[in-house]
This record gives sequence, C-alpha cells and structure tokens, in this order.
Amino acid sequence: MTKVRANEKSLMSSNGENQIFGVDFHHFIQKEQESNSIELASEFGLSLREVQLLKKKLERS
Repeated sequence: MTKVRANEKSLMSSNGENQIFGVDFHHFIQKEQESNSIELASEFGLSLREVQLLKKKLERS
C-alpha cells in the first residue's frame, strides 16, 4: 500500500455505517449540491483535503 493510500485510510476511519470523518453521508451529499468545498469544510469542520477525499470516496460508492 502506498503512503498516500495509507494516509487516506487513516484519515477515513469510519465512525459508523453512514459516516466518515464524523460526517453523515446523506447530510454531506445534500449540502454538496448547494455549497462549494470551502463552505463544506467550514460547515462540517473538515479541512479542504478531507472534503476532497470525502467527495472522492462518495464517487466510488
């Protein structure tokens, strides 16, 4: 496993079936449609990197 992939895995430790980074997927998806990445980061208390990783993760699901 590459260092980047290992880092992503450690950042995305699941806090529940529908959560990652402590964020409810359904709530994030709803907000994602009306907000940009900076607003999402502020809304959910995430870094911009974590918002990007979460969006990437949701695209795969």
